[in-house]
Amino acid sequence: MVKRAAGALLSAIRIDHDSPRLLATQITSSIREIILAGGLRGGDRLPATRTLARDLGVSRTTMVDVYERLISEGLLDARTGAGTFVSDSVRIADRSAADAEAEIPDTGPPMETRSRPPVSFGTGFAVRLPHTIRAFTTALPAVDMFPVAQWTRQSNKHWREQRDLVLGYGNVAGFPPLRRAIAAHLRANQGINCDEERIFVTNGAQHAFHIIASMLLKQGDRVWFENPGAIGAQNALRAAGGDLVPLPIDTDGLDVAAGLERAPEFRLAFVTPLHQQPLGVTMSLERRFALLNAAEAADAWIIEDDYDGEFYYGTHPIPTLKSIDHADRVFYVGTFSKTLFPALRLGYILAPPSFAGLLNHHFDTWLPSAPLNSQAIVAGFMDEGHFATHLRRMRRVYTERYQVLMQCASEQLDGLLALKPTDTGLHTTGRLATGLAENAVADAANAAGITVTPFGRYAMSPLDKSGLVLGFSGVPPEEIEQGVRGLARILETECARQETTSRLDVSS
Repeated sequence: MVKRAAGALLSAIRIDHDSPRLLATQITSSIREIILAGGLRGGDRLPATRTLARDLGVSRTTMVDVYERLISEGLLDARTGAGTFVSDSVRIADRSAADAEAEIPDTGPPMETRSRPPVSFGTGFAVRLPHTIRAFTTALPAVDMFPVAQWTRQSNKHWREQRDLVLGYGNVAGFPPLRRAIAAHLRANQGINCDEERIFVTNGAQHAFHIIASMLLKQGDRVWFENPGAIGAQNALRAAGGDLVPLPIDTDGLDVAAGLERAPEFRLAFVTPLHQQPLGVTMSLERRFALLNAAEAADAWIIEDDYDGEFYYGTHPIPTLKSIDHADRVFYVGTFSKTLFPALRLGYILAPPSFAGLLNHHFDTWLPSAPLNSQAIVAGFMDEGHFATHLRRMRRVYTERYQVLMQCASEQLDGLLALKPTDTGLHTTGRLATGLAENAVADAANAAGITVTPFGRYAMSPLDKSGLVLGFSGVPPEEIEQGVRGLARILETECARQETTSRLDVSS
């Protein structure tokens, strides 16, 4: 790449003015790829926005938007009076272009060579979370706002198709138009370079986790897992024979150093990098590179669960782990349970290239396929633009509901429950006032018709923190307000009980 005093000459950037993708999105993806492929190193200076805008023939406003996106992703640093530079964090991913482009060796057919004894379901499996629609149940989309009329029209249109398309088996790996729509959505909105042949439609995210683990794991293989972490994924990976290694979560996400210390020869890692389940932490860029490097060194694989990353409340979306995975170690799993509604039971896997053939074989021979009619309706919903419109609307709805929760909490829960701000997802967390027990509060709230989930429900080993998880997406603002008032009364009662118990202990 040619360098000059005004910054790097980014001649590799290509713009397609006929593409439906926004110019800013195209340019952002191009610069991101140049950085992650090693074309720009940590500390390299980029041209001024005015200079690059002139070079590319776009407006300066477009280039300002591009730089702001890359700064928010942690790939660029803006230094006052000096310019814009590639972040020093990128240096930890220092790899040669040859290494980055090397073909991943064929791992063979794991299912045929990794036989395992039956797994006992008597112990070790966590109880699933409640799903009653009320404040503050987690992982619930706003079903009260779902566009039923549009869905019904799409359904009627599907049932008028020829009968072999409506009533037949279909492609077991997924309805081809839906696979194409998902791939297009991931490319345009998540910055993931993929094609439809690597998309496999499943009966929900947990089905996807189990499929991946069944391919990769033999009984007792070590699996890095977030602690606290997603309950459904815990159960799916245990059912496949995985020996889960609980790793702590800090402000940067999964503690990779702890993983290397406790289980350096791991086979699989499970992470929720965009919005950690349940603590809500976003994995830092440095920690993401550390995880990718650890997986490559151990010949291990990663499951990225993007369960609610579509819902962000900042200016720009947070990039996925898969979007910087140049060694193709990441299985990306998405779900329509949060973006549309849970009853669909539709999820999908974006598989690394080396596993596409094996997954096709398994789907062709024995894996159950997702219902064809649901897939076809979702495909039409996406192709006609209703899905994108619905996501934009839900971001506004969830922003409003989140703001109502935070405002009510500041007025009524001060000193009782300190809620953590979030800019992504369908829930937030709160730390309880000193002395309050999370399980006691959760039980009292449940008796009053309010759902709050203790951190401990998600834990596989003891935690150094306690608190509650509160979902805000599934109920209207007025029910959030009622829920906060009810929770305040419960917390005040628990505080009074705690004070009484303390006085009795002192007097005795």
